[in-house]
Amino acid sequence: MLPLPPGPPPGMGFKMPMFKDWVPDKIRPWIYVITVMCFQFSCGVYLGALDDIRGTTNFMIEDLLMLLYAGLAGMAIYFPMLFRMKFRFTNQQLLIGAAVVIAVCNLITMHSTSMPLLLVVCFIAGMAKLQGTFECMSNIQLWITPKRDFAVFFPVLHIVLLTAIEGSGWLAAWMGYHFSWEMMHIFTVGTMSFVLLTQVTLCRPFCPMPKPLSLKGIDFLGGLLISILMLVISYILVYGDYLMWWDNTNMRLLAGISFILLAMVIFHLTHINNPYVNLKIFTYRNVGLILAVTVIAEILLGCEHTLEEIMYAEVYKLEEHTKEDVLIWSLIGVYIGVAIDLLWLKVMKWKVWKLFAIGFGCIFMYAVLMYFRMDVNINIEQFRLPVVFRGCAYAILAATLMWSLDESIPDLEHFFMGLFVFNIFHMYLAGALGYAFYTKVFMTFLNDDMSRYGMQLTLTHLDMGHFDFGDFMESYYLRSMMAVGLKQSYGVVVWLSGFATMLFLLLDIPRVRTNVRKVPLWPLYGAKMLKKVRPLRMRSAYGRQHRK
Repeated sequence: MLPLPPGPPPGMGFKMPMFKDWVPDKIRPWIYVITVMCFQFSCGVYLGALDDIRGTTNFMIEDLLMLLYAGLAGMAIYFPMLFRMKFRFTNQQLLIGAAVVIAVCNLITMHSTSMPLLLVVCFIAGMAKLQGTFECMSNIQLWITPKRDFAVFFPVLHIVLLTAIEGSGWLAAWMGYHFSWEMMHIFTVGTMSFVLLTQVTLCRPFCPMPKPLSLKGIDFLGGLLISILMLVISYILVYGDYLMWWDNTNMRLLAGISFILLAMVIFHLTHINNPYVNLKIFTYRNVGLILAVTVIAEILLGCEHTLEEIMYAEVYKLEEHTKEDVLIWSLIGVYIGVAIDLLWLKVMKWKVWKLFAIGFGCIFMYAVLMYFRMDVNINIEQFRLPVVFRGCAYAILAATLMWSLDESIPDLEHFFMGLFVFNIFHMYLAGALGYAFYTKVFMTFLNDDMSRYGMQLTLTHLDMGHFDFGDFMESYYLRSMMAVGLKQSYGVVVWLSGFATMLFLLLDIPRVRTNVRKVPLWPLYGAKMLKKVRPLRMRSAYGRQHRK
């Protein structure tokens, strides 16, 4: 079992011994706050520069999303390694190593168009990004909350994470508009140079453990198999609609490979002494429920990268910097959601059922507003309020689910393994699944609408001498019909989020929650029914024999 990092001795305040003595104590944690923002603003590819990258390379949007999910997969897979690395290397080695890796990865991303190479580069960049973020946040955790209260730490952590996510997209779009998309990568190289400079000039080597732990015994093979499985699944989900799903031979082949890899992963993790992820974490109370809620929330919020992207790019023909000017309003919702989390979990200490209902209720309000405001002639500023609700929902659900996971898994080592599984669904798998789901739903509605409209379009209704058929199809298909398809897709989100909201409001009632827990599982219910049926059958058979 991994030990907790040592806290400050009784009677002594918060200290950061990795800094040199001449650095003032008051600015030390703020230096690490700036450092963690530098790491969080880094990325392999930037969503705010998608159009610019597609305009100068031969990449499709599916290619760029695949690179994005490769980076998220790298972040997720690295969670079980975090404390091992912290107790093995010094703070300088970890931060300098992460900064150098991110800088090199960004330089490669600027000059390469090889998808296999970029997949590996983005995957490694994601691991380095998480390493730098964890090293900084773990060192200022006691500054944020001296009692290690995760009801405070997780909401504050999501202020950093979500500010960087939205801010990096806006900054990438701004630089792409005024300069070029490569400028964002140059900016990232500059921020990593700042990290190197501060570590060399202001800090000294420091390791929280007197005797560094060895990395021997880590299940690297298990981690490699899980990584390959994650990339194969993301490829299926991202390229599924483009390759016509199971009508494509390669998709069927990859589906078979994914099942084989899954069997290999389960067999490997259950037959070694120290697996990369201990499957015991699934036996902790409420872990399965937390993962289920995470999947539902991420699928519902997945319309951000699918339906909104179609709306801004195809219906309204917005440039990236104009689109990001609307999306940046989600930060207002993020800060409101974090304030609600702090009030609920720290101050009032209420149960989380109603807090989940508030989060899904924000998704419901977002979907309703998008549904009724979806029109080709609407002013785009009217989408700011729905975006605020979406940001509030994400902040509430993400921080609350992470806090709930900590409450369910008290063991530190298993908690980081639980974070690994949680973030596979939270950051990566459910997001890709949501992209595949909304792409399929939208295309289904769009094709149905076009076929219904085509039945009404006949040459007898048209004056071909004054009718430009090409211009008509350009304006009507790409705007009006797509707007209708988006409205129908948001209708699906309205129903699903409304049902989830009502479900958690009901579960907040103690009598309902208690009775739900008493409902037996279907196999147990079936076994009890068979026990009741068997004596009846025996009595019936005895009666027939007696009558004979």
